[in-house]
Amino acid sequence: MKVLSFDVYGTLVDVRAGSHAAFADILSSVGASHLDPLEFWERWEAANIRRYWQPYRSYREICRDSLAETFAHFGIRGNAGLIQKYFDAFPTFSRFGDVDGVLDRLAGRFTLALGSNIDDDLLAVTPLGRTFDLVCTAERARGYKPDGTLFRYLLREAGVGVNELLHCGQSQRTDMVGAKPLGITVAWINRRALPLAADVPKPDHEFRDLRPLVDLLGG
Repeated sequence: MKVLSFDVYGTLVDVRAGSHAAFADILSSVGASHLDPLEFWERWEAANIRRYWQPYRSYREICRDSLAETFAHFGIRGNAGLIQKYFDAFPTFSRFGDVDGVLDRLAGRFTLALGSNIDDDLLAVTPLGRTFDLVCTAERARGYKPDGTLFRYLLREAGVGVNELLHCGQSQRTDMVGAKPLGITVAWINRRALPLAADVPKPDHEFRDLRPLVDLLGG
């Protein structure tokens, strides 16, 4: 392997915990504090992923439209512009505790890349703790992971073949669905110990966090 690519939100950064307060605030703003913010967030995120398959639009636009859809699902009358509360939370997100140590050990031996379904400005305010060798976003690729657009862009920008890339990500519906059909080796970072869905391609490796990557890649 020459290049290690990483999903950001949910793999390096705890977006679920980091956005909880923002979504609780959104629900409070529309008189729906009785709803579980995490349940609401999960449905909103699923709506985002469905939109990733459509012709490219910015992540901000997708999030806004998905919020409107999720409001409608729960019978809420609300302004989808409230999604700004989520965007405002990005600088407060925290990295998982294993991330810095593992990346420190891998840096220099491999090209470290990011592959993220995100807009550049939101990635720029996310506390990543380091500079990566290659940054590939949906904005730059003009497409998202599930249909392979972002992964094809990553391969072109890295200048490597599929056998020289290991992608590490947490999402079955974006990381594995997008990368495996292209022949990319995938390490599923299954932090929540979820079962693999029957219609999702099986990853090459499955780990609970990033630490096993060190042994996998030879120390």
